[in-house]
Amino acid sequence: ASQLGEVHLLVAGAGCAAVADEAAKIAGVGKVHLADDASLGHALAENAAPLIVGLMDSHDAVLFPATSNGKNIAPRVAALLDVMQISDILSVEGADTFTRPIYAGNAIATVKTSDKKLVITVRGTAFAKADANGGSGTVEAVSGASDTGISKFVSAEIAKSERPELTSAKIIVSGGRALQNSENFHSIIEPLADKLGAGVGASRAAVDAGYVPNDYQVGQTGKIVAPEVYIAVGISGAIQHLAGMKDSKTIIAINKDEDAPIFQVADIGLVGDLFKIVPELTEKL
Repeated sequence: ASQLGEVHLLVAGAGCAAVADEAAKIAGVGKVHLADDASLGHALAENAAPLIVGLMDSHDAVLFPATSNGKNIAPRVAALLDVMQISDILSVEGADTFTRPIYAGNAIATVKTSDKKLVITVRGTAFAKADANGGSGTVEAVSGASDTGISKFVSAEIAKSERPELTSAKIIVSGGRALQNSENFHSIIEPLADKLGAGVGASRAAVDAGYVPNDYQVGQTGKIVAPEVYIAVGISGAIQHLAGMKDSKTIIAINKDEDAPIFQVADIGLVGDLFKIVPELTEKL
C-alpha cells in the first residue's frame, strides 16, 4: 500500500479499539480508521463491504490480503463500486499497473487498470513485512456500520494446534498421497515437524483422500507459503501444488520416483522410500 501513497488502515470488528492502537504503531501508517460495531464482530463480508464502500469516497484504493477473508470481502466491494478487482498482485509497477500470476504461476501478467477506484488483493509472500513498531498514526472512529441482515454468524469450528500457522511458519513439512492413509501421515510427518518446530502442510491429493483437514492444504486452491525451508514428503509436485510453495527459500523433496516433477524445483532431492527415510531422518535430528 505504501507504494501507492499514504497508508490508512481499517480496523473493523467488535471491541477492537486495542487492535487499532497497536495498528497505529506500524511503520508507515498515517491514519487508522476504527469501525467498532457488533455487526462487524465476525467479519461477515455482507456487513463489511458497505462500510468499506462508504470510506472509498475519500480513498483511491483499498487493499486486502489474498486470504479467504480478503477474497470474501474484496469482490463485494468491487461490485458495489462497479470496478474490476485486481487479484493476487505480486508487485506494484505504477499507480495503475501491477503484476499478478496466471496459469498457476507459470506466467506473470502485467495488468493496467483505467478504474478510478482500485480494489486489490495482495499475495502476502511477495512483499516484505512492515515493521510493527516505529509508526505514529492517529486513530479515527468511523460510523456507518450496520447489520444488512443478509447473512448471520452461526458457529465456527476453530482448529487449534501447537504448531506454527502455515502462512507464518519458517519451516514446513508437507505430506502427499504416497503416505497412503491418515495414520501414516500422523505417525511419519508429525514427529519430523515437531523435531523441527515446523508447520504441517499437505498436498490436495492428501486432503482429498481425507488424511488431514483442508486447512493443511498448500497450493493454488490452498495456502500460498514461502518458508525458509519446505520439506515435501511423498508429493509428486503437480503444477497446482508448486504454485503454492515454489517461492520457498530452500525446498527439500523426498520421493521414490526420481522423475517426479517436484525434483525440478527442489534444492535438495532424496530418492527413496519415505517410510524408511523419514523416520531415520527424524531419529537423527
